[in-house]
Amino acid sequence: MSIKLRVIDDDERGKWDTLVAASPHGTLFHTWKWLKVMEKHTMSKFYPLMGLKRTTPVGVFPLFYQKRFLVRTVFSPPPSTAVHHLGPLLVDYNRLKQDRKESIFTEFQREVDRFMVSDLKADYIWIGLPPGLLDARPFKWTGYQIEPAYDYLIDLSRGADYVWQQFKKNLRQNISRAEKRGISVETGSKRELEMIYDSLSKRYREQDTTLSLPESYLLDLYDLFYPENMKIFVAKYNGDYVGGLIDLYYKDKVVSWLGNVKASVECVSPNDLLQWEAIRYAIEHGMKCYEEMGANTERLCKYKSKYNPDPSIRFSAKKYSSVMLRLGETAYHRVWKPINRRLKFSE
Repeated sequence: MSIKLRVIDDDERGKWDTLVAASPHGTLFHTWKWLKVMEKHTMSKFYPLMGLKRTTPVGVFPLFYQKRFLVRTVFSPPPSTAVHHLGPLLVDYNRLKQDRKESIFTEFQREVDRFMVSDLKADYIWIGLPPGLLDARPFKWTGYQIEPAYDYLIDLSRGADYVWQQFKKNLRQNISRAEKRGISVETGSKRELEMIYDSLSKRYREQDTTLSLPESYLLDLYDLFYPENMKIFVAKYNGDYVGGLIDLYYKDKVVSWLGNVKASVECVSPNDLLQWEAIRYAIEHGMKCYEEMGANTERLCKYKSKYNPDPSIRFSAKKYSSVMLRLGETAYHRVWKPINRRLKFSE
């Protein structure tokens, strides 16, 4: 029995989220509520695809369709969302033997590709595979260009003392110095989220560019995911805000998502202490992994590597129609490449 695709509706959001939670590669970004906020704020048409064998789900694949500059595009995730990966999830993937993994994933991907090319008439497709799904061959076999990307992971399972000792010596010194000079870190809420957004916007202006992430998008996410899945940390000096960080909690992983903009405090940077307190908070609340999204820029990696994380690879896949190749390339650079600029700055 071959895999059949179905575009599901809002009445089946519970089934969708159950499959996301059960998948070893499922992320908070895959949850129904997050996907619907993406659709609202990106002028996209959301296609929640479910693959089934008979009536049994084998996978889900969120797609976002846009038509810009006369080019029909499909993204997963869509631009201007500060999300670098989304893509397919397969049911019980880690429990399957290799031949079953390959056969199901390959057939599922071929059906999704047929839907994007034949039904949506896509001229340009960009898919960011989720972390841990390392087999990108089904995309290669359907004509996609595959590119690697990197994140950083910190193992939290051995406790705060162990994690602290793994930090570079001068990082530990910077953290201790920040505390001694009066920097404090506390949790925040919506007001502090707005402060973080303002600092991001200011940093972009200083770099002569525009932040393409809508504040209303963040506020909608806050209303849906705070405080269970969204944590906000702020650094203060003499009672004033000097830095902030937004972390996302899902399953046993924390994603360090937005913030840590270079601070203007002259005496000492708050960012090292801010990050450390966020890590300690995650450990105290039973989280097992801390992910720094984006380890692809050498300048930023020189800072992030001081935390002694492990590099983690993931893949993206893109495909052009032969007729619209040149226009598709133009659309890519105009609507996708800007969001690949890091929204989370460091020293």
